[in-house]
Amino acid sequence: MPRFAANLSMLYPQHSFLDRFAAAAADGFDAVEYLFPYEYSPQVLKQRLEDNGLVQALFNAPPGDWAAGERGIATLPGRQSEFREGFDRALDYAAVLGNSKIHVMAGLLASEAERARHHGVYLENLAYATAQAAKVGVTVLLEPINTRDMPGFFLNRQDQAHAICREVGAPNLKVQFDCYHCQIVEGDLASKLRRDFSGIGHIQIAGVPDRHEPDLGEINYPFLFELMDELGYDGWVGCEYRPRGDTSSGLKWLRDWQAR
Repeated sequence: MPRFAANLSMLYPQHSFLDRFAAAAADGFDAVEYLFPYEYSPQVLKQRLEDNGLVQALFNAPPGDWAAGERGIATLPGRQSEFREGFDRALDYAAVLGNSKIHVMAGLLASEAERARHHGVYLENLAYATAQAAKVGVTVLLEPINTRDMPGFFLNRQDQAHAICREVGAPNLKVQFDCYHCQIVEGDLASKLRRDFSGIGHIQIAGVPDRHEPDLGEINYPFLFELMDELGYDGWVGCEYRPRGDTSSGLKWLRDWQAR
C-alpha cells in the first residue's frame, strides 16, 4: 500500500501552519510535505516533526517573490546567483529536517521566443543544484505544472521534464509526478507511470478537475495506487489537494483504502 504524506500547505486550513503537524499526526499521517519552510527556523519545524512522530518528505527551494507572482527562478536569466543562494538555503533546512528531496520550481516563461534562453539557464542551475545536493545525499525534483492553474509555467509535460533530466545527466535529478497536473495537461496516467517510473522521484495526488479529495472527480485512484504497488514505488505520495470541507472528515478515502 502506498505511504501517504499530508501536504500542510493545503490540508488543515482551519489551523495555523505549525498546528497542522499535530492535526496530520492525529489523522494517522506518518509524513508531511509543504511548499516552503522559510517563515520558520528549521529548528522550530524539526521540533514539530519530532513532537508528532512525523517524517519530512519534501519541500520546495525558494521560488523568488511568490507574493509578486513569481513561481520559481530556476529558468530566469540573470537570477543565477539568487537561485544558488536559495538552493543552498534549502539544503541547510534539509540537513535539519531530514528530507532527502527538494523540489525546484522552474519559473514562468513570458514568451516562447525566450524558451531557448530559459532552457540554457535551467540546465546551468540544475547542474549546480544536483552537484551540491549529491554531496549530502539529496535528490532534486522537477515538476511539470498545468497551464490552467499556472499559465506560462516553463515545464508542463512529463516527457519534457524527463528530457531535461537526461540532458543534465545527474543521477539525483528526478521528476515529481503530480497526477492532478498530468491529468489536466495530457492524461493517460497509468501509461506514463509505467513509461517513466525509473525517473520518478515523488508522486502527488488530488481530484480532477477541482483539486479536492482524490475520491472526487475523474481519476480512478484505487487503480493507480495498486499500480504504484505493482511498480514497486516505495516513496511518499503527497496529498496535495484543497479539502472540500473539513480535512479530517474528507479523509474517508484514506481510511477506506487502509482498511482494504
